[in-house]
Amino acid sequence: MANTDKPSDGSHAGAREQVVRPRDQEAMGWVSPHYSVSTSVRLDPEKVTGNRCVAFSGMVPEMEAYRILRARLMRKMGMAGGNTIMITSAIPGEGKTLTSINLALTFAREFSQTVLLVDCDLRRQRVHEVLEYESCKGLADFFLDGEPLGNLIVWPGIEKLTIVSGGRTIEDSSEFIGSQGMQGLVEEMRGRYRERFVIFDTPPVLVCADAMALAPMVDHIVVVVRAGLTCAEDLQSALGMLPREKIAGMVLNRGVASEHDYYSKYGSKYGAR
Repeated sequence: MANTDKPSDGSHAGAREQVVRPRDQEAMGWVSPHYSVSTSVRLDPEKVTGNRCVAFSGMVPEMEAYRILRARLMRKMGMAGGNTIMITSAIPGEGKTLTSINLALTFAREFSQTVLLVDCDLRRQRVHEVLEYESCKGLADFFLDGEPLGNLIVWPGIEKLTIVSGGRTIEDSSEFIGSQGMQGLVEEMRGRYRERFVIFDTPPVLVCADAMALAPMVDHIVVVVRAGLTCAEDLQSALGMLPREKIAGMVLNRGVASEHDYYSKYGSKYGAR
C-alpha cells in the first residue's frame, strides 16, 4: 500500500522507508504503509504519557479497555460496514479528545489497517496540543486556503498512524463542517486507502452544531460520557440530536467498577452496542 501524502513545506519533511516485519507477522496480515515523503514530527514519550495518552506505550492496564472498545467497534463495522468514526460528547470536559487519541493509537496497533485521526474541533483544536507537537496547518487551511489533504497530514513517528490537527481556529465552524467541501473531504478520506479507519474528534453536541453537521457524513458515532459530570438530561438531549442508527455505543470515562470486576483497577469502562 503506497502512502502518497505530501508535505506542504519541505523543511519539515522526512523520508521513511518501509518497515520490514518478521514473516510470522506478515502471515498474520500485518499492514505496514510505504511512506514516501511526509510531514513528520517527533513526540516526547514522557509528555505524551503524562497527558494520559495511555495507549502510547501499550504497557499499562488501561490499554486492555481500549482493546475491548476497538474489538467491539470492529465487530460493529464488520457487520454494518463503514470505516469512519465520529467521537463526540454532550458537554465539554468529558474526555472525547483523549478517547479519540487513545482509540486511534489502539487501532494503529491492530494488524490489518492504518488510522487517520482528524481534529474536527475547529474552535479549539487540541489533538496536537495533547500530543505536544507544533502544527501550523489543519482543516481550516483546507476550507480557507484550499490546501489539499496531503498537505495537512502529519506523521507523528508512530507506525500506521497519521493526524490532521492544527492551524487556525474558526468560530463559525459549523458552516464549514456542514459544507459540500467537507462532505467531499470525508469521502476522500474514506476511500483514499482501503485498509484505513478515519476517526473524527468533534466538539460536544450541546455546545455547537458541528457534531450534528458532521454526523450524516460518517458511518458510526461514539459518545463519551464522564462519570460524575454528565447528567442524564444532557446525555438524552445529545443523543436525541444525533442519528440513532449511527450510534455505535458510549464510552464511560472515569467510571468506578465493582470490586469484583476484573477491570476494576482500570480508570474507565467502555461499551459499544
